[in-house]
Amino acid sequence: MLPSILDGIFNGLSIGSILLMAALGLAIVFGLMGVINMAHGELMMLGAYTTYVVQNLFKPLGAFSQTYIFFALILAFIVAALAGLILERGVIRYLYGRPLETLLATWGVSLMLQQFVRSVNWVIVAGLAIFCLLYFGGMWFVKKRPDFDAIRQKAIALLLPLSAAVAVAVGVFMSQAYKSAVTQPWFGAQNVDVTAPKWLQGGLPIGNYQLPYTRMFIMVLTVLCVAGIYFFLNKTAWGLRIRSVTQNRNMSACLGIPTNKVDALTFALGSGLAGIAGCAVSLLGSVGPNTGQNYIVNTFMVVVVGGVGKLVGTIAGAMVIGLIDYILGAGILALLFAQIPPVAEFFTFFATTSMAKVMVFLLIVIFLQYKPAGLFPQKGRTVDA
Repeated sequence: MLPSILDGIFNGLSIGSILLMAALGLAIVFGLMGVINMAHGELMMLGAYTTYVVQNLFKPLGAFSQTYIFFALILAFIVAALAGLILERGVIRYLYGRPLETLLATWGVSLMLQQFVRSVNWVIVAGLAIFCLLYFGGMWFVKKRPDFDAIRQKAIALLLPLSAAVAVAVGVFMSQAYKSAVTQPWFGAQNVDVTAPKWLQGGLPIGNYQLPYTRMFIMVLTVLCVAGIYFFLNKTAWGLRIRSVTQNRNMSACLGIPTNKVDALTFALGSGLAGIAGCAVSLLGSVGPNTGQNYIVNTFMVVVVGGVGKLVGTIAGAMVIGLIDYILGAGILALLFAQIPPVAEFFTFFATTSMAKVMVFLLIVIFLQYKPAGLFPQKGRTVDA
């Protein structure tokens, strides 16, 4: 019985580590800007696909290919951070203070990213690159004119359709000239597999059980990410600016803190952490366009239970939810109460993955009735306002 309990605790903590990794970025973004980012799961998906691409690039390198995971972590962070920065600069910054519109907009972005991953090919990439080069390059030149404000609308009206027309023309030409060589989707709708390096395969034997090296690696990675975020928020100038804006945005702006840059940096940082989470998740199973949707609800639960904007609360919420979810789903409580048939039957009913989530939802609803601000309520003038 004791080995089963210890095994359940380890697996519960490993699930909690994955949830914490996924929720770290969301906690920062949600806590600072109050943005309900429904595309956070798709940023994880981008990190997972980046890991898949890096793995394939490293395959011909022989023994050196076993180190691909370290490069994948860095690139997953960069790709997801850039995607988050584009999302914040292109969509989110126009919707601050309007949570419903932000939720709907980011949900639409999540659907677009899912379809993009299913359909992306060389034609789409070339078309997007040409459009961005012509439109944003043209706007950059126009901004240098002293009468930019007066001609801004005319410049947009001219550059937007012209850039789109050129991009479409290039795409049509590529499709006709090279056909399937450039129109074949890179990933498609099917899932792709990421193979963990050989040194992460297997596990540490303890009695009759093994502690998988992959889950141990994810737990260590989570600890490093939490330590890095704590150091950044408390020991760096930009981290102090982020904390200041979290406490009181208006006063921070009055003191000269560039709140727009803080918002962009925060969103990029939170998105980059989602990319790292996607890299970690890819080691546990196949990667598909819907990978992020499997985690988005749980990450929001972690943030709400822990307390919005509180790093300690996010850690506690992830561990608690991960432990409860696994212990219920694995039927460990049913084994513990085997001597009490009615109680054992009750927990046996919830000893499946889906029913365990139902019980977790129910417990969270009950918990929020008594502590609606979470385990660690946020403090500051923004709370009192």
